[in-house]
Amino acid sequence: QVQLVESGGGLVQPGGSLSLSCAASGTIFRFHSMGWYRQAPGEQRELVAVSVTGGTSNYAESVKGRFTISRDNNKNTVYLQMSNLKPEDTAVYYCYAQQGLVVPLISWGQGTQVTVSS
Repeated sequence: QVQLVESGGGLVQPGGSLSLSCAASGTIFRFHSMGWYRQAPGEQRELVAVSVTGGTSNYAESVKGRFTISRDNNKNTVYLQMSNLKPEDTAVYYCYAQQGLVVPLISWGQGTQVTVSS
């Protein structure tokens, strides 16, 4: 069982920056990947960024060049640095962690609200 605890959400003005973090605890063997999704009101949850262990990072087109995902594997923590935020970035952000590839086991955080508004 893996628990994910997020922090760092809040209210920011357009053009501002915000950092999210997500710490994993519990029974962890090895994460295949960690990343972030978001869900705006009335919208489906969408992938924001993913970091594959020992591999690459991928981003949604809408956040490329503005968001950066990073990980501290020693701390089992994933971060999302967000800059030049736009009102359309407003959403609840969820971190996730995937163990296994053939039979994936995915854990989710509780979500943290990010609101971009003047």
